[in-house]
Amino acid sequence: MKKANYLIFLLVPFFCLAQASFKLKGKISSETTPLEWADISVSNSEGKIIYGTTSMKDGSFEINLKKGFYKIGVTLIRFNEFEKEILIEKDIDLGTILLKESATGLKEVIIQSNKKTIEQKTDRLVYNLENNVTTVGGDALSAINTAPGVVVQNNTINILGKGTSRVMIDGRMIELVGEELNNYLKSISASDIKNIEIISNPPSKYEAEGTGGLINIIMKKGVRDSWKNTTTLSYDQNKYGITTLRDNFFYHKNKFRFAASMNVKSGYLNDKDDFKMYFPDGLSHLKSETKVKTENLSGKAALDYDLSERITIGFQFLRDRNNPDFKSDIRIENYNTQNDLDNITLNKSFTDKGSRNQTYNAHMITKLDDLKRKLSFDIDYFDYSSNFNRNFVAKNYMPDMTFIDVNQSGRNVSNQDIKNWSFKADMEHPLQAVNLSYGAKISFTNSESDVLYYNTITGFQELDPNQSNRFRYTENNHALYVNANKNLGESWSFQMGVRLENTHTTGFSETLNQEKVNDYLKLFPTFYASYKKNESNTFSLNYGKRINRPRFDLLNPFRIYINSNSYSEGNPFLIPSFSDNFEFSHSYKEILRTSVFVNSITDGYGVLFTSNPETNTQIITRENYFKSLNYGIGESYSASFTNWWSSENSLYFLGAKTEFIKDINAKPSNSLQIDFSTNNTFLLGKTTKLQIDFMYTTPFKEGLYKVGYASSFDIGFKQDLFNKTMQIAFLANDIFNTSYLKDFTSVVNGVKQVYSQNSSSRFVRLSLVYNFGNKKINVQQRDFGNKEENKRTGSN
Repeated sequence: MKKANYLIFLLVPFFCLAQASFKLKGKISSETTPLEWADISVSNSEGKIIYGTTSMKDGSFEINLKKGFYKIGVTLIRFNEFEKEILIEKDIDLGTILLKESATGLKEVIIQSNKKTIEQKTDRLVYNLENNVTTVGGDALSAINTAPGVVVQNNTINILGKGTSRVMIDGRMIELVGEELNNYLKSISASDIKNIEIISNPPSKYEAEGTGGLINIIMKKGVRDSWKNTTTLSYDQNKYGITTLRDNFFYHKNKFRFAASMNVKSGYLNDKDDFKMYFPDGLSHLKSETKVKTENLSGKAALDYDLSERITIGFQFLRDRNNPDFKSDIRIENYNTQNDLDNITLNKSFTDKGSRNQTYNAHMITKLDDLKRKLSFDIDYFDYSSNFNRNFVAKNYMPDMTFIDVNQSGRNVSNQDIKNWSFKADMEHPLQAVNLSYGAKISFTNSESDVLYYNTITGFQELDPNQSNRFRYTENNHALYVNANKNLGESWSFQMGVRLENTHTTGFSETLNQEKVNDYLKLFPTFYASYKKNESNTFSLNYGKRINRPRFDLLNPFRIYINSNSYSEGNPFLIPSFSDNFEFSHSYKEILRTSVFVNSITDGYGVLFTSNPETNTQIITRENYFKSLNYGIGESYSASFTNWWSSENSLYFLGAKTEFIKDINAKPSNSLQIDFSTNNTFLLGKTTKLQIDFMYTTPFKEGLYKVGYASSFDIGFKQDLFNKTMQIAFLANDIFNTSYLKDFTSVVNGVKQVYSQNSSSRFVRLSLVYNFGNKKINVQQRDFGNKEENKRTGSN
C-alpha cells in the first residue's frame, strides 16, 4: 500500500487540500418576496450532507466551508428544489436564489413522478426506459431499437444519418459486431437496463471506432442497504413460439455490493428470404424459408468492495452461449428471356451452429482527495468462439418437377476463435481553470478461423482443399487521450479533447500463403460548445473525427461458395474509412429538440453484390469503393397532452451525396429519406398503462443501393399488481408485418439484384414480472464516498 501511495504521489504531485475556511452566502427569494425558513443543505463530493442551515427572515444565509467541491441544495414546501455544484476556493456570494412555486394539483404530481423519457446533455442523448411499456419482457436489442434516432435492421445498429454504431455496457466496449453482437444483446434483459445513451460524437475518452458513434447501455444498480430480486417470464408467439426466463439479483450492504443475472431462452423463429437476379438470359429467383431453433443461456456476476472510503475494487464476469439450429428449404427458379420457367433447384440443408463468449473485468478506483480527483484502472479479457456445421443437398428439376441430377452436395465446417486483452487507465483531474481528464489504453486482439469443405456428392466425404482455408488475424491498438471541459458562468460550457491511436494489424491466409500488414497512427479531435440563452433555449455545437476499421472476417481473401453459382470472398487490402461529424442542435424547454448534422466519409467500404452476367454467377465482395456526404435535420417533440397522455415524437429528413472511388461498373444515386416515429403512453389508472407506437421510413436511395419502405405499428399494455411487486405485460409487435428489410436493390455490371428478408418481426408477447426484496438490511450508520465511481463500475 505504501508503494501504491508513493506511485500516486509521483503521478499527481499537487494533490493537497488547503485547510483555510471560506464564506459562502446568498439570499433565498420567490419572484415577489424573500423566503424565510428555507432549508439549505451542503453535501460533499461523496454525496453526504455535512452542513445544514435555514434562511433568515430576509432570506439570507451564511456558511463557512473549507476548500473543495460541494453541492448546495435548497428546499421549501410549495417550491421547486434548487441544486448547484460549486468549487469553494475563495469567499463566494451566490446572490439571490429564486425559487419557483410548484403546482399542487394532481396532474403535476403524476407527471413529476415520472422521469423524463429523453434528456439532452452536452455530448449525448439519454433515453430512459422506465416509461416504455413495449420493452417489458424484452431484451437489450429491442430496447435499443426503441431509442430515438436509432434503427436496428439487417444485423446492424445505426444512428439515423450517421452510420453503424458500436455498443458499450457501462462504458466498456463490447468486442462483437453484426449477428454476434445482436445475439449477445438478446441475452440481456431490458428490465435490467436503467437508460441508453446515444453518443453520436463520443468524447476522446472513448474509442474512436464506429462511424455512427456509440450506444452506451447503463445497467440498473442495487439500492444501498438492500437486496432485490426480479424474475421475468415471457412468451413470444410468431409462427412458432419462444419462452424466456430471466432473473436479476442485487445485494448492497456496507462496503459490499453484488449483482447476478441469468437468462434462458428456448424456442423457434421463422426466417424468409427472397432474392432476385435479373441476368441477360433470364431471371434467377431464390426463395428461402428457415426454421431457426433459438437456444440461449447467459449469466453475469459482479462484485465490488470498498477497501476504504477512497479505494474501491471490483470484478465482473459475463458468459453467453448460443446454440441455434437452422433447417432451410431453398427453392431457385431459373427463367429464360421469354420469362418461361427453365428449371428448378431445390436445396435442403441443416445447420448446427454454436457460439460462446465470456468477458472478465477487474477494476480499481482510487479517490485521491475531496476535489473529485480520481484514478481508475481496468483490465479486460474477452474470449469468443463459434462453430458452424452445415450439410446440404441441391437437386435440379424440370419445370414439371421431373428430377434431372444432383446440382451440389456438401458439408461446410468452420470454426472461429477471438481473444482480446485490454488495459486502461483513466484520470479525472479537476483544476481551478478547467476540468481535465486523461488516460491511456492498450488492446491486443487475436483471431483464428478455418473453413473446411467436404464434397459429398458421391455419398462419401471428400475434403476439397480448394474450398478449405485457415486465416489468422492480429490487431494491436495503443491509445492516449486528453479531454478538458470548462463552464463560463451559467450560460457557456466548452469541452474539447484529442485521442491518439496507433493500430497495427496482420492478416495471413495459410491456404493462399498471403499476408497483409497495416500500420497507421491517427489523431481524433473532438469539440463541444453549449450556450444556455435562458431557461427555455439551449444551443450546442459539436465535432468529432471517427474511424471505421474492417472486421477481421472481411479481410479473409478466401473464396467461400454459397452454391455452384454464388460465392463470397473477403479482401485483405481493405483499409479503414474515416468520418468527420458535425452537429448543431437547439433545445426548447427540453420539449422540442432540433438537430442539424453533416457526416463526411472518406475511403468508405462495404459489401458489393456484383455478378458475372456471362456465367450467371453472383459474387459478394468487399471493397473501399465510395466517399459520401450525409446530411440531415431531426426534430423531436416531447409532450404531455393531458395528465394521462404523454408522447415522444421524432421526424428526420435525411440526404446523401455519394461518389464511387473505384470502377465497379455502377452509378451512384441518392434520394431524400424521411423517418417518422411516435410513442404514446396512456395512464388508464394508477397501476395501468397502455402504449401505442408507430414508425414509418420512406423508400430511399443511397449510393449503390435502393431500400424499400419500412413501418411498424405496436401496442403494449402493462398492469401493476400487489403494490407494484408484480407486473403483467402484453405486446403486439409489428401488427401489420411491415418492418422487415424489403426491396434492397443494386445494379452492378448491368445485373439488377433485389433482396428482401423477414425475420419474425411480427409477434405477440405475454410477460410476467415479479419483484421482491428487503430494503431494510441492518447496516453500520455510515456513508461511503463511492457514488460517482459506482456509476462507472456498474456496482452501486
